[in-house]
Amino acid sequence: MNEDSTGDAQTVPGSRWYDAEAGPLVRPYAMTGGRTKPGPSNVRFDLIALVVVDDAPPGPAEESLLGPEHRALLALCRAETQSVAELAADADLPVGVVRVLLGDLLDAGFVKVSRPVPPAQLPDERILREVIDGLRAL
Repeated sequence: MNEDSTGDAQTVPGSRWYDAEAGPLVRPYAMTGGRTKPGPSNVRFDLIALVVVDDAPPGPAEESLLGPEHRALLALCRAETQSVAELAADADLPVGVVRVLLGDLLDAGFVKVSRPVPPAQLPDERILREVIDGLRAL
């Protein structure tokens, strides 16, 4: 490594992994091992799917084998149930990366995911209005 006149270390172009202002630079594909799909089952996580830590997750020995991003997501889920979008924002990670990492955690039994109810299964608005009107009449 050479030093320039300002005393800053120079590196070979393209091999720089640290930015003094931004901190360590890690590409998203490095966090997921180059994967773009979550887990072997290719589960698709909706942005509003809720993630909670499993009641009986694997022990600390298994958790210590996880990467720092996996552990950060687990810590966020332990604090409170969060959606996939909230986890991405709180962990400051791209949503695609969070989906892949959640797939790993789901396959390993660390978390549970409750998927949103499809709109076709929701009650009709007319029925809800009738119930509200009925309650008001009481």
